[in-house]
Amino acid sequence: MNMKHQLFAIDLMLLCISCGASALATSLPASLPAANLTSLGAAHSFGTDTTTLSKTRRKRYISQNDMLAILDYHNKVRGKVFPPASNMEYMVWDDTLAKTAEDWAHACLWEHGPPNLLRFLGQNLSVRTGRYRSILQLVKPWYDEVKDYSFPYPRDCNPRCPLRCYGPMCTHYTQMVWATSNKVGCAVHTCHNMNVWGSVWKRATYLVCNYSPKGNWIGEAPYKVGVPCSACPPSYGGSCSNNMCFPALRTNYLHWFK
Repeated sequence: MNMKHQLFAIDLMLLCISCGASALATSLPASLPAANLTSLGAAHSFGTDTTTLSKTRRKRYISQNDMLAILDYHNKVRGKVFPPASNMEYMVWDDTLAKTAEDWAHACLWEHGPPNLLRFLGQNLSVRTGRYRSILQLVKPWYDEVKDYSFPYPRDCNPRCPLRCYGPMCTHYTQMVWATSNKVGCAVHTCHNMNVWGSVWKRATYLVCNYSPKGNWIGEAPYKVGVPCSACPPSYGGSCSNNMCFPALRTNYLHWFK
């Protein structure tokens, strides 16, 4: 194989791994077994307990620019779904989710996890090697799965597809546009030796995004079809922005100046 074909093969591998290999946890409801995930807890302890992290480490594994880019991209996708959604909620950044994503990204395991949190959280993963211009190069492949999705249920992709199955998948996309998943937190980390399907990748850029409340419940559509914002939860107070239920603005302005 000449160098040109080798580079093409590598690029193809990166695309497939980013857009199709990480939907196991987000495609299974909590009531179904996650057999491929049960062995992950043996080597690492995760969750909200911060005692396993170095007390001197202060570096955040997501920059402000990357955070804003990821959040903005999600909301653009959510506001433009077709058919239109009547109950799509505006997504906000959640630092607790970002912290759990940081813990998992730092472990450099190409698996979903940790299992104890996946009962409550949705999760999308992406990995690539080499330089990249924007964090969205790791996020956009999730949205690209829309081409294999037909509302309300997949036409060509299989939501029950295990981690290493073949064929199109769409559960990254459906988690992005799950109407009630209104919080996201992500972390990106450079893994110097990451085992990806039996091959060791040098300097792999690993992105982990956690979502709450969890989406991708089998048998349920990601959102309700209808006039945008016509079926928003009462907690939004009728506020709507860019076709999404938008958190009502609350202020203490009057109290400050009394």
